[in-house]
Amino acid sequence: MTKTIDPVTLAVLKGRLEQIADEMDATLYRSAFNPIIAEARDACHGLYHAETGATLVQGTTGLPIFVGAMAFAVKAVIDKVARDAASGRDHLQPGDTFLFNDPYEGGTHLNDFRLVRPIYRNDRVFCWIASVGHWLDIGGNVPGGFNSRATESFQEGVRFPPIKLFRAGVINEDMIDILAANSRVPTSNFGDLNGQLNALALGERRLASLLDDYGEDTISAALDVFTRRASALMRENLRALPDGVYSFEDFLDNDGVADEPLKIALDLTIAGETMVLDFSRSSPPCAGPLNIAYATAAACCYVALKHVFTDVPANAGCLEPITFIIPETTLLGVKAPRPVGGYTETILRVIGVVFGAIAIAAPDRAMAAPFGTINALSLAGYRNDGSRWVMFSFFGGGLGGNPLSDGLNHGNNPISMATIPPVEILEASYPVMFTQWALRPDSAGIGQHRGGLGAIYEIEALGETGADVFLLGERGKFAPFGVNGGGAAALNRFVFDTPGGKSSPPLASKITDVKIAKGQRVRLETPGGGGFGPAVSRDPAKVERDLRLGYISTDAVAFGVKS
Repeated sequence: MTKTIDPVTLAVLKGRLEQIADEMDATLYRSAFNPIIAEARDACHGLYHAETGATLVQGTTGLPIFVGAMAFAVKAVIDKVARDAASGRDHLQPGDTFLFNDPYEGGTHLNDFRLVRPIYRNDRVFCWIASVGHWLDIGGNVPGGFNSRATESFQEGVRFPPIKLFRAGVINEDMIDILAANSRVPTSNFGDLNGQLNALALGERRLASLLDDYGEDTISAALDVFTRRASALMRENLRALPDGVYSFEDFLDNDGVADEPLKIALDLTIAGETMVLDFSRSSPPCAGPLNIAYATAAACCYVALKHVFTDVPANAGCLEPITFIIPETTLLGVKAPRPVGGYTETILRVIGVVFGAIAIAAPDRAMAAPFGTINALSLAGYRNDGSRWVMFSFFGGGLGGNPLSDGLNHGNNPISMATIPPVEILEASYPVMFTQWALRPDSAGIGQHRGGLGAIYEIEALGETGADVFLLGERGKFAPFGVNGGGAAALNRFVFDTPGGKSSPPLASKITDVKIAKGQRVRLETPGGGGFGPAVSRDPAKVERDLRLGYISTDAVAFGVKS
């Protein structure tokens, strides 16, 4: 019999459970060595079901793309525990902690390290807690891991299946040695690992205190209620949409190896309170690193739907009415050792086609495409004392126009709550100088509600040995689309200095093996977001404001916009 809990207690428990995950997030942000976690918040924490691994509670500041993927990751650990117990090889016990980065077992790409720990009460697993964070470098051909020419995962870094880092509370020092030996920046990774372990320790203490206060039965009943509510809210949202099949497709520029476009195609079916997302018409697995695994594809669909249905909480119950069809014959459901290092670009296109299909089904909920690339830029080299440095960062752009407003200027992509690392932090950490960090005029899609503006970043190498440059980006050939008559945004553009002058990558937004000397620069011009609605319907006062602020030029005003 399910225990009944009054609404006030449910509200208190919801707040305390979310606070546990939020405190875990904050602990890692404040202790990580690497700016991508400490400043950009490329991490997340949560509580997961003891038997299924399903998401129970998620922090409010963690990376949304990790929410769905972490459920698959915890399930991978649960399955390993079951296999080991059945074979007599090993058994689970309090104080065990698993570490892994396998992108085909609930991971995303090799830089994202997951730590998963069982929480015991009365000699049984009550739930699991987990942490994931983006480590700066884990080997592979390219510093930072974003190898745009990788044709197998072995070229992207070292892959770890779920392995016990701690056994009954005792650390496996050999694992620490292996991790250190396979990174260009082992001190950074070690600092991030300890930050994640501290976050798990805090989460375990906070959860134990909550269980002591209310008891396991009450907390279990509350978690069950939260799951049922998430499912009910999602079903209610789906019933509000018209039944039918809605198809949308978009393209990736190329896979970094062959200069051929890759199609991401979605057939979205709404039938009553259920939805089917069928990606069967998408391109087959590609040679380069733009593939993703099933868990990653499902997770980014979850993120897209959360943007559309904002009232649904971050709980696995919201996925109960959703069916995913993601065949292994597509680049969205690959197995090892297909390269997946550029997964961020592909999931952004998946999120975009979900937005596009929903825009057909419900134009009043439509959102134009965001800029749709993280522009994973790595610069690396040696300091004067001979030590290695690796700077990795992602960069912002414009978000799409929507029914209520213009898109956000210089925001982050909808896969994350992450912030772009501050220029001051990057310049203090690495021998580089940003000579420009500005909004990019005329980069947004025109419309009744225009898209947000992209940005311009120009970086100069300061070290005596210069810097090696690596970029894995997108939207260099297929611009972010508008909806309901809105215009497309500007294309992505990357330029770098060479002895013979300025040059751009032959594959538009992907490059390796470029070297810039001291004093030379790289320049990134990111796309804006697509526009919403016809430009002729735009308020002339808004056009005048955009012109006054330098967001648009007179040429852009003349292009289909009344003033």
